[in-house]
Amino acid sequence: MAISLALIITLGMLANFLFEKIKLPGLLGMLLVGVAIGPYGLNLMEPEIMAVSADLRKIALIVILLRAGLGLKKETLQKVGKNAIRMSFIPCLLEGFTIMYFAHLFFGISFAEAGILGFTLAAVSPAVIVPSMLQLIDSGKGSEKGLPTMILAGASVDDVFAITFFSSMISMYFSQNISIGNQLIRIPISIFFGILLGYLVGTFFTYLFQKIHMRDTKKTLLLLGAAVFMTGFEDFLADKIEIAALLGVMTVGFILLEKYPKISKRLSVKLNKIWVFAEIILFVLVGAQVNISVASQSLGIGLLLILLGLIARSIGVLLSISGSDYTPGEKLFCVVAYWPKATVQAAIGSVPLTMGVAHGESFLAIAVLAILVTAPLGAIGIRIIGEKVLQ
Repeated sequence: MAISLALIITLGMLANFLFEKIKLPGLLGMLLVGVAIGPYGLNLMEPEIMAVSADLRKIALIVILLRAGLGLKKETLQKVGKNAIRMSFIPCLLEGFTIMYFAHLFFGISFAEAGILGFTLAAVSPAVIVPSMLQLIDSGKGSEKGLPTMILAGASVDDVFAITFFSSMISMYFSQNISIGNQLIRIPISIFFGILLGYLVGTFFTYLFQKIHMRDTKKTLLLLGAAVFMTGFEDFLADKIEIAALLGVMTVGFILLEKYPKISKRLSVKLNKIWVFAEIILFVLVGAQVNISVASQSLGIGLLLILLGLIARSIGVLLSISGSDYTPGEKLFCVVAYWPKATVQAAIGSVPLTMGVAHGESFLAIAVLAILVTAPLGAIGIRIIGEKVLQ
């Protein structure tokens, strides 16, 4: 496994450097490295690294979500609050149900089965969006109107809706007696308990860091360990209660910033250094999940469904920010920033096939295709449009 890690780090850093040199997002290069050296490419990675790939990707995602929470200022959130709330569910639901309708039409399958595909594709990728928004926040771009903060906040809840509806459609597919009302009520419960857990953990660490002196590096590692435990806690209670643990992780950073801003800034610097390593691991391993041969099997109909979904999502974004004082360029930025898909699709794309859903292999192919198309398209769009239109 050590050789595979060395390969990932070396080639990932090289690709990141080369793509940055030609004014393209470094993450695109790292994704392509993953595709090339992964099990569906040259197969240069050892099986052991792929066996723990999901855990490594989760830890990397936790690093950037903690960093995102430490950058969420209360004043900015209040400024973008209503727009962020609408952005958290309107684009996701419009995209999910649009794909659900057309998948039913094209494949001639039940709405429950079509809904599985719809909400597999409906989630945005925090792995692409969060680092891009943090770069803009660090450079001061968009700070006047808080656009990167709004997208950060909205996208963190967007995934909660997508994954909950995905689970509901799976349940409806295997059981005709499922209560849609009971499934829908899980969403606010999941969000509430995720924020509550994050608040409690954040408050605890505020007290701990104020009372006990330790190096910032140790504080950062403790915080990271607690965040990993939070996601494990979510898995442990999955059959009893829904908890949006990743939203809770971001809340931990937000609470620390509010209650202890002095230490929060120092921890943010430490997390930035960890992210240099975690970013490579995350994007190369996400790329390694991509099976191009599977994606090619549903190329035509898959691209059409993805396009229809993106159109619906874009309309949802415009509806969410209607009535705002954003310029046409800023609205375009919000639309494009909500396109990327990668992390969630890599995580749940194979679930329908594993569970025996009839068209599971086609669904996996389209999920892979969505990563290949939207992750680079969104990342490049965020970079180019953000630099031109954000103040």
